[in-house]
Amino acid sequence: MTDIVVPVLQKIQAQLGRIESDLANIKEDMHHIKVRMTSIEENFVSVNRRMDHFGVRLDRIERRLDLVEV
Repeated sequence: MTDIVVPVLQKIQAQLGRIESDLANIKEDMHHIKVRMTSIEENFVSVNRRMDHFGVRLDRIERRLDLVEV
């Protein structure tokens, strides 16, 4: 009986080892993705802030050039 059970348990143990290794790799990849996404979000906020000021700057330029009525 042990001749049948032991090899099956060893095979299961090897498969679990591979699954644990794959899971560790996935966790590491997810960490890197989260770090990158945070950086992208911060940069996006910065770009949005700069774009928000375009309208104000354009208004000032138009007034200086007398392109609009004050």
